[in-house]
Amino acid sequence: MYSSLFTISALHPSLAGHFPGNPIVPGVVVLDEVVGALKKQGYMNIIGFSQVKFVQPLLPEQLCHVEFEASEKSSNIKFTCRVNDVVISRGSIIVETNS
Repeated sequence: MYSSLFTISALHPSLAGHFPGNPIVPGVVVLDEVVGALKKQGYMNIIGFSQVKFVQPLLPEQLCHVEFEASEKSSNIKFTCRVNDVVISRGSIIVETNS
């Protein structure tokens, strides 16, 4: 298992229309950070998401902790995103394996 941290700046361009006066980080931006963290771990051939669930919103400037759990026998990598130990999203990513 490995993990990563990220924050989304309050100045991120996607926040202007998502929702004015009370912005939340769009799910696609969260998923982009998850994919970026996987790529830093060497998973360059990401096929897609087999499942994603958003439980709580991520607010700008909140520190998000992403944990990954990979199985040697599977092409799925599970992820969980947390803010202050509260799960905000979780899912599974399909990666191409070299087996």
